[in-house]
Amino acid sequence: MALSDVFLSPLGFAALLAAVPVILLYLVRPDPRRVTLPTVRFLSEAAGTSSSSPLFERLKRSIPLLLQLLAILLFATALAAPYVAVSQSETVQETVVVLDASASMNVEDGGTTRFDRAVDSADGAVTSTTSIVLADGHGSIALRDGTAADARETLAAIESTDAPGNLRTSIARATSVAGENARIVVLSDFAGDSDWESAVRAARARGLTVDLRQFDGGGADNVGIVDREFSGDNVTVSVGNFGDSEVTRRVSLGEAEETLTLAPGDVRSVQLPVPAGGGEIRLSPSDSFPTDDVAYVAAPADADVDVLLVTNDRNRYLTTALSVIDPVSTTVVEPPESIPDPPADAYDIVLYSNVDPERFGERYVAAGREAIAAGGGVGIQAGTSMPTNAYGDLLLLSPESVASNPTLETPTDDELTRDITFPPPERYVRGDLRSGRALVSTTDGSPLIATADRGEGRILYYGYIESASSFKYDFEYPIFWKRSVFALADRESLSELNRATGDRLRFGNETTVETPRGEVRAAAIDVQDAGFYVADGDQYSASLLSAAESDVSASEIDSDAAGGPTTRQERRTAPDPLTEFVALGIVAVALGELAFLRQRGDL
Repeated sequence: MALSDVFLSPLGFAALLAAVPVILLYLVRPDPRRVTLPTVRFLSEAAGTSSSSPLFERLKRSIPLLLQLLAILLFATALAAPYVAVSQSETVQETVVVLDASASMNVEDGGTTRFDRAVDSADGAVTSTTSIVLADGHGSIALRDGTAADARETLAAIESTDAPGNLRTSIARATSVAGENARIVVLSDFAGDSDWESAVRAARARGLTVDLRQFDGGGADNVGIVDREFSGDNVTVSVGNFGDSEVTRRVSLGEAEETLTLAPGDVRSVQLPVPAGGGEIRLSPSDSFPTDDVAYVAAPADADVDVLLVTNDRNRYLTTALSVIDPVSTTVVEPPESIPDPPADAYDIVLYSNVDPERFGERYVAAGREAIAAGGGVGIQAGTSMPTNAYGDLLLLSPESVASNPTLETPTDDELTRDITFPPPERYVRGDLRSGRALVSTTDGSPLIATADRGEGRILYYGYIESASSFKYDFEYPIFWKRSVFALADRESLSELNRATGDRLRFGNETTVETPRGEVRAAAIDVQDAGFYVADGDQYSASLLSAAESDVSASEIDSDAAGGPTTRQERRTAPDPLTEFVALGIVAVALGELAFLRQRGDL
């Protein structure tokens, strides 16, 4: 049995160390010196022997020491706080607070927000046992079975989000957390849909008291950005009017600006160019719900992807797939033609397809190596004859022979191959993977799609011989090449860079992420706040893009707190300290020592 099972503070036994100096004093104390007195010699000679034995005399002298050691032991025991477990009956009043922390709670009214007023109300609703569930899109539990002090400390630390909420899920979560006869207090604007009503009915069916408190001031004039779509270098912005009168708004991004006039209930769109490096889409004038008056746009400083395609037999399927990728600019070179000077120091991507080995030279390979050194990529398409020696280590395959009609293994889980169905080719180049990672392979181990990192750049091996494959006719063919181009150039599409609040950003591994609220270190984060996020040198954005959340007006609700009793009796085991009894023992030992010293004549 552990000491903690019978003592509240076992560390108190450290006071036993006080016995050490007491024992040392007794050890170094000189023995009493025996002195012969002639006047009493005849008494001892007459008796013949002493009336007491030496053992009894030593024991008699040691009794004070034993009493003092016993007092130290009892003192240390008192500090350790001994206790016995007893069963107690306690009246419990349990409250589960459902606090709406969604974006619409940021509506301003009278110099404060709906959320601030809801937190103040929640502070007054806490009881001796309180749990807190947030309506933040996930129904996360901020506190479970805490004290009133714990609940108030938790409420003080909670901040509202810029993401849509899910009140129904949060009330259902609160119902599952609540104990018998608990009270659920829901603090929300109850804007948007009314799915939450079914969750309230389910909670009340369990006999729980559900108290609905509405905070819906302001927001009657709201006009907000409800959608944002990217096409090439442009963004289409949709704006909705949720007020009851016609309004005019200026929509601006960088140097571009458009004006919209919207009737009540209207949703209209404008198209604006995306400036290099991104920016902020703003509605002006603003209104009482500022969250949806701004949408953030993340974009690379250089959005164009310059591709050099080296080929002696132009692959029209590949060139067509490249041409439909908006930021891609393709330059085609047929060896032995000279390579045009790249727009910058190097092409972002160099692709080799259907190359004639007799016309292929080192200068074409050098262009690929320059692209890799500059942080770009190289892609090599398989052919029945390839300049293997010229490619060198840029070719991820060690070719052996041309084979036919293979069976494919299940593709590796990767963003490049996700949800794409790769058909088996009629013919392929059999061989082993030199380096990198095979994403699509035949059952004999030959890679069809393989990738590798090379310094700051990337390499792709595309093992489909175009003349012997039906994949080029598939609608997924341009999707694959779009993903490949962005992966080789280490670029993400504008759609990937710009998210809606409530989405999840995932990274290859744990990394430091700069968020609107500060730095965090994680492999994935939920973007709950509108603004910019930076990870591994890439900038992302998150904006509220929800018509339901922007419709911040709500009908008045019935706040009747129908339900059963709100308290319950619980029996629980609690410690009953025995310190006072130990203290009485210390007093008894002290009195005993005084009595002994008096009897011995020392007092």
